[in-house]
Order: sequence, then C-alpha cells, then structure tokens
Amino acid sequence: MTKNVGSVDKVVRVVAGIALVAVGIVLGGAWWAAAAVGAVLLFTVATSFCGLYTLLGVNTCKVKNSNS
Repeated sequence: MTKNVGSVDKVVRVVAGIALVAVGIVLGGAWWAAAAVGAVLLFTVATSFCGLYTLLGVNTCKVKNSNS
C-alpha cells in the first residue's frame, strides 16, 4: 500500500476518530455507526492509507512514497 495520508491529516483524523468512538460508546443505540466511522478514521491513521483518497487521486503525504 502506498501512503497517502499526511501528518496534519492524521491529527485531524485522530481527534475526529476518538470523538466519534466516544460518542458511539456513550450514547449507544443507533450511534454505533458514529463509532464505526471513528474506528475507520483511526485505522487510516495507523496504516497511513486511505482507500477513498486513492479513488479520488488525493495525496496529503509530503514524503516520497514507497510501496511496502
């Protein structure tokens, strides 16, 4: 996978991901979907890869990409 998520993007995703997971856990019920979206955001931070970015041709990663 080629990294396509930059550092500023990661910070925004971590904050939003933690907030959405917390909302999903605290409110429960139908809010589980918010927790799922938050988990996906945190996963993209951990892998530095966003599949949607690939489809849209977006790359916020400023370092030279390497396939690994």
